[in-house]
Amino acid sequence: MSRKVTAKMAKSSMAGSGRGGGSGGGSAPPRGPPAGQEGAGRAGPGQAACTGRGQGRAGVGMGGPRRLLLVSNSTLHGGGYLGHCQQHIKSFLGEKVKRVLFVPYALHDRDAYARTAREKFESLGYGLDSIHESCDPVEAVRKSEAIFIGGGNTFRLLKALYDNSLIQEIRKRVLEDGIPYMGSSAGTNVATVSINTTNDMPIVYPPSLQALGLVPFNINPHYLDPDVKSTHMGETREERIRQYHEEPNTPPVLGLREGAMLLVEGDKATLQGVTGARLFLRGKKPTEHEPGTDFSFLLIDSNLQNL
Repeated sequence: MSRKVTAKMAKSSMAGSGRGGGSGGGSAPPRGPPAGQEGAGRAGPGQAACTGRGQGRAGVGMGGPRRLLLVSNSTLHGGGYLGHCQQHIKSFLGEKVKRVLFVPYALHDRDAYARTAREKFESLGYGLDSIHESCDPVEAVRKSEAIFIGGGNTFRLLKALYDNSLIQEIRKRVLEDGIPYMGSSAGTNVATVSINTTNDMPIVYPPSLQALGLVPFNINPHYLDPDVKSTHMGETREERIRQYHEEPNTPPVLGLREGAMLLVEGDKATLQGVTGARLFLRGKKPTEHEPGTDFSFLLIDSNLQNL
């Protein structure tokens, strides 16, 4: 990566520290990567060579409004992988979807990650194809019935999406063709405006912090409340999100606690799960919200500065 790009990345604000998740940034819709930044991914450690799997069924498109299930975390304490949200997944995907396209780019060992996801989705009655097993990731997205992007490192994930020329392809499939999109943790991060409020370390540099822009605000997964008994003197998650909002034209940030998720169906957004969420608006005091809260107003305007 050039010194110019690295310097630009260093100026971008990040919020929080912890496990994979969180995004934020300006309100402009994501654009494609700079010239020369996109290209087909290559097989590496933990990544299957091109097998032709992950192609899905040709020409499958729902043709309806956007449908998103944005989950804070993949595993809740005391449960297994996606166990806390498996009923939400079945309700969300329904009976029309037969196969799910899995995007394991957020973790290094993509083969192992795909096995874990495949086992869970097959137990729910859905086939699963992993995009890293496909000879043509773009074609795999174009033929997909539903997309699930898993958690891990958000920077690694976003870079791989750019490297494989998938940003605009996924946007088109979800926003224009209406196929269901599910994300957990980092996969929820990249569904938003940008990854500025991620909890992750920048272990790699994507060409831009702008993400998929499927919703016009940011989400901070794994949101942690301040521990009044803690002697830790570092910034709390709330303080870091407030620092992000010190920058101009920054969109709202929805802090999703572990066990929470946001269901988006067209222009309606509803908080689901077993825990609540904390909403941060620039220049406003944060507000607390319980499951069942209607967050549809967040879908109207990316900045919402007049609320």
